[in-house]
Parts: sequence; C-alpha cells; structure tokens
Amino acid sequence: MSVKAWRLVAVAVVVMLGACSFPSLEDEPDTGRASGTVTRALKDVERFWGEHFPEVADGQAFEPVRGGYHPYTENDPPPACGGQQAGYEPNAFYCPGDDFIAWDAQTLIPSLEADYGPALVGVVMAHEYGHAIQARIGPANQRTVVLEQQADCYAGAWLADVLAGRSQAFKKLTAEQLDTTVAGLLLLRDQPGTPAAAEGAHGNAFDRIRALQEGVEDGVGQCAKYRASNLPVTEVPFSTREEAASGGDLPYDDAIQALATDAQEYWTRTYPQLTGEQWRRLPVQAFEAGSPPSCSRPDASAGGAAFYCADGDFAAFDTTELGPQLHERIGDYAVGMLLGDLFARAAQDRRGAETRDRAGQLAVDCLAGSWTNDILTREDQDTLRLSPGDLDEAVSALLAFGRASDGGGPTAFDRIASYRSGVLEGLSACRA
Repeated sequence: MSVKAWRLVAVAVVVMLGACSFPSLEDEPDTGRASGTVTRALKDVERFWGEHFPEVADGQAFEPVRGGYHPYTENDPPPACGGQQAGYEPNAFYCPGDDFIAWDAQTLIPSLEADYGPALVGVVMAHEYGHAIQARIGPANQRTVVLEQQADCYAGAWLADVLAGRSQAFKKLTAEQLDTTVAGLLLLRDQPGTPAAAEGAHGNAFDRIRALQEGVEDGVGQCAKYRASNLPVTEVPFSTREEAASGGDLPYDDAIQALATDAQEYWTRTYPQLTGEQWRRLPVQAFEAGSPPSCSRPDASAGGAAFYCADGDFAAFDTTELGPQLHERIGDYAVGMLLGDLFARAAQDRRGAETRDRAGQLAVDCLAGSWTNDILTREDQDTLRLSPGDLDEAVSALLAFGRASDGGGPTAFDRIASYRSGVLEGLSACRA
C-alpha cells in the first residue's frame, strides 16, 4: 500500500504546568493532607538547593525564596505578582518579581496527590523552585519552552536525591510510585500541535519526561546548561488547518497496515547494519482475545496479549481487544509502539541477543525507538511520518505495557529512558 504524507495524530484533553485545569472529582480531595505534602516538599527542595546551588552559581550560597509560599483558593486568591492580581486558576506558579511560589490548594494539588501520589506534588513544587533558581542565575532571554524544561530537569535532579534516600520528606520511593509519578507527568504537557516557539509552551510529554530524566541521571550541572541551541525539542505544530481540525488520526485498520508495512521496510534497510545479515520478512498474525496462535515459548509483550514467537519466527497480537483499545484510548501511535516492540523483539532474538531480562528489554525499547527516529527524521514526504502527539502516545503505551506494578523487570521509567535514546540517537544507540 502506498501511503502518502500520513499524519499519525491523537488529540487528548491535557493540562500543563502554568496553565492547568482539572475536572471535578467524584470525591472531595483531601486538601489538608495535600497542604502538608506541599510544606514537606518545599522544605526538602530548599534543603536540596542549599547543598547543590553552589555547583551552578560559581560557589555562591543559596538564598531561599524571600516572598514566601502561598496556597490559594477561589475565595482566597494568590498575592499580586508584579502589581497584577490574577484570578483563580487551578495552577501553580513562581512570581519572579516578588520571589514567591503559589499554588491552588483547592483543586490542583489535592487532585494530583489523590490521583498520582505525593511524589508528583513534590515534583511540581521542585519545578516551581527551578524557576526561582533561574531568577537567581539565569539563563536570560530564552524561549519559554527552554525555561520550563530546565525547571523539569531541576525537578529531576531533586527527584534523584529522593531516590538516593537523602530526602527527609519522601522516604522509600518505590519503583511503582516512580512510574505513577511519570504517568502524572503525561497530564502536565502542552496540547498536541502547540509550537515549541509559542509563548507559554512547556513541551510535549516526551520532551518534559526527557528533561526530568536528564536531571535524575546527570544532576543540576547538566540542567544549568539548557539553552535553545542545545535542547532537543520534538514538539511540532500541525502542518495544515485541516489536519488540526480533524486530528489527522488514521483509522485503526489503516494504521495497522501502514505501520506494519513501514516497520518491515525499516528493518529490511537497517538490520544488515546491525548484524551484517539480511532481514527475513516477519509475518504478523492477528488473533482473537484468548485464542493466540500456538507457540511453545512466546516472548510476551503487553501482558501476554502480544508476543514474538521464535519457534515459528512470527509476531502476533490480539486485534479484537488490545489493538482497538490502544487506538481508541491512547491513539494510533500506541499501536505503532506495540508493533515497534514486536519487530524489535524479533530483531534482538534473530541477532542472538536476550530479550527477557532487564538488559534485553531495554535493548528492545531502544530498537523500537530507533524505528521512531527513522520516521521522525526522514526527508521523504511520500511516506508515513509522525505528527503532534505521537511521541506522547508512545510514552503512554510504554507506561501501559511496563508499569513496575506488573512485577519484575525494568520500570516504565527505565523503559522510557531507553526508548528515548533510540528516538533521539537512532540505531547507533542500540548496538551494544
């Protein structure tokens, strides 16, 4: 099938830090508990910056926020910032002119804690404190998206301190809690199609999670280097008004055909680079839920609803429940992530490498990301390519496939990091 300029897009209702809105909850959130979480988090973030601020400020001592911390509600608005009084919004923000942090204690913070746990509340506060650090040391004259992702990175550096057991506020953060925190970050993203250069842009979920993970992995020194010239921003606008209006989402059957064809062509081109051998066409079999084709030792994905079978050298997945649900609930590139995973398992197994242990699974995720890199960077316009929202759909699918609560193996946090390497660096990142 010839596919010309397909756009793989799913439009979701999302919120972002700095402009957040939340649906009402069936149960009233526990505002008292959330307030205590914020207080503990801010004290801990201050402790963190007391230790690490000299690293990024030429040895200067750290000065905590001078204007205080201000919870607000509809009936008790936040202080004026720069002489301007803002109306009530479910939001959290730092005011540089008056050096204070404020947050909605009525809806935003209680909702985040109720749905995603206290660690996400801590990350939100660490993000806002990141803006206070910028007010002290810069950088100046950078696009909003750079400043927002730098604040995400600073929040990640604090999160690494928590994971290392040095926090007094958050003890024994489990892998499951970490993955739940990452799931909450999917909410704190721009609407798909937002240009990265737009005023107030924060970034898509893929970029924001990348920034957080860089902070976790590399610390405040790496975060302080963020500039427009070195930030790998993948957020793109819709290319036409018609695409924006329709969302450009491929119908399910068309998505399956286009994506499977493209994955087959990608591995035909690149597998020889990986192994020096030719790629054998990988059959992809559909099956009804609960009735998979026979395989003595399936290499499972998505909780067993999809697998690669080395015996017969084929891939298979449930096309009556799994595939349609991924397409409907997340978007068409969630199906792409599933197919990318299956083709990567085949490639990894065919080259004689492991797929079932931690290192093998992370290699599979990197290889799946390398296919996404190919789609993202190709110049050929008469073929399948990514559109706004697709990378976020891939991250959402990885969270659905690999949450730590499933038991054993790498966390979704680790899997997203490995996928990110493939997406940003291509096949060369996955050769080990």
